[in-house]
Amino acid sequence: MRSTTARAGASARRGAGSGSPAVNVLARAGLTARGVVYVLVGALAVQVALDDKGKQADRGGALTELAEQPFGALFVWTVGIGLAAMALWRLSEAVLGAAGPGGRDTSKRLLAGVRFVFYSFVAVSVISFAAGRKSSDSSDKQSKDATARVFDLPVGRWLVALVGVVIVGAGVWIAARAVKREYRKHLKLSRMSQPTENAVDLLGVVGGVSRGVVFFAAGCFAVTAAVKYDPGKAKGLDDTLRTFADTSAGPLLLVAIAVGLVLFGLFSFAMARWRKV
Repeated sequence: MRSTTARAGASARRGAGSGSPAVNVLARAGLTARGVVYVLVGALAVQVALDDKGKQADRGGALTELAEQPFGALFVWTVGIGLAAMALWRLSEAVLGAAGPGGRDTSKRLLAGVRFVFYSFVAVSVISFAAGRKSSDSSDKQSKDATARVFDLPVGRWLVALVGVVIVGAGVWIAARAVKREYRKHLKLSRMSQPTENAVDLLGVVGGVSRGVVFFAAGCFAVTAAVKYDPGKAKGLDDTLRTFADTSAGPLLLVAIAVGLVLFGLFSFAMARWRKV
């Protein structure tokens, strides 16, 4: 009986990532799609910093930019399917556990579940865009409208504040993990040359910190909206990025953050190549 249970546990662990071909494909497709989105958003943010105010530096703007290229519709569908693969990969981690030590811990499986919900939402929005159901609303308007709807709930103000605090915490967590280079435990370092390893470290640290800063800022705006009871204070990705240009550092800060997002996109490509799954 014990041997049967052990074999079942081993099978579940293999299905969770240790050599499962299906999970490998899902993970690498998802990481590649995430990289495309971050590279495009970062590039659009650089253009905004350089006075091209007509650009929309968020997921919608990135998809529009991609759709305008030759074979753009095919590329958008590919990104949407890739993000759906990312969601399914995270679902497999939530259900079966992830590869590596502690991959079946409850906390890691819960985190994988949260990531599954997030990437499911993103994948649906991208696939809807690809199918022609394009929303005319920017991420900023969507954020303000969503905040206003939550405010209508009995404890809506507190919910908005809680979400803001969670996003702020996520930003700090993302940046801290990048600085500590915790991603390295997920990489196949033995298959990387020293110059490649150094380059991936640069992408991972700078890109991860930039991503964390954006999350932190967006969370602060949500908390401000709750404190002032004003949904107009909530900001989507586009407005959050533009705010960096309004600081004393001027457009240079936005350029720095935008370049960091591009680097995070490149880091996602590196993870698609060398991540243990």
